[in-house]
Amino acid sequence: MITRLPGALGRAALQLSGQVGQLALTGWEGGRRLLRSFLPGERFRLQAAVQQVHLMGVNGVPIVALIAFMMGLILAFQSAHQLERLGMEIYVADLVAVSMTRELGPVITAIVVAGRSGSSIAAELATMKIQEELDALRVMGLNPASFLLAPRLLGMLIALPLLTAIADLVSIVGGLVCGTAVIGLSFDQYVVRTEESLLMRDFASGLGKAVVFAVLIVAVAAWCGFTVKGGAEGVGRATTKAVVLGIFLVIVGDLIFTGLFYNLAG
Repeated sequence: MITRLPGALGRAALQLSGQVGQLALTGWEGGRRLLRSFLPGERFRLQAAVQQVHLMGVNGVPIVALIAFMMGLILAFQSAHQLERLGMEIYVADLVAVSMTRELGPVITAIVVAGRSGSSIAAELATMKIQEELDALRVMGLNPASFLLAPRLLGMLIALPLLTAIADLVSIVGGLVCGTAVIGLSFDQYVVRTEESLLMRDFASGLGKAVVFAVLIVAVAAWCGFTVKGGAEGVGRATTKAVVLGIFLVIVGDLIFTGLFYNLAG
């Protein structure tokens, strides 16, 4: 048993490295096809991209806004309990605004979108793979990455930053509601303190994360859909894998960004 362990670990490492390489190639191919579609003489599927923005962005506003509003309330409640002991309740506005724009806003939005839209992309592409529709596209001279992946990537690149901006705004409103109705701060106090605490780099870092998260979510979903095996059971596994792996990579990406921003700020 012990003598077999190194071999098993080696095979697992090789398999993992191969999967990471395939995932990276899928993201690269999607980005390359998207950029290529803007070149003269290439067909840009504007209607498909607009449809994806509507599906991923517009339809996702209610759930993202609701979760962001509750997160603002929760942060305000939790921080107020501790800050009241120091007589610094006014800093609730700082904590809610900065933490949501820098960290929680883009991360929570990406997790919601990964579960909502990432699963949808994976299920659609996996179903097309099982039903051999991808092969039919190739027979007709259409590249699946250009025809299917590029519009979804563009839609996610537009939708996720916009949803993140909405989540930031709504979460600040949630903190404002808690600050004025529960903590006892005035409306003007909360708004002025929020304006003083927020910097443009806070918004920029959050939106920059959202762009990277958008690429990760679409790349993972497309890779899971294009590499599916089996029938309906395989589609289910691919969908589950896309959601779990997408959320995992979002958290890992946020950790990397946080480390970079911390070192740069220091």
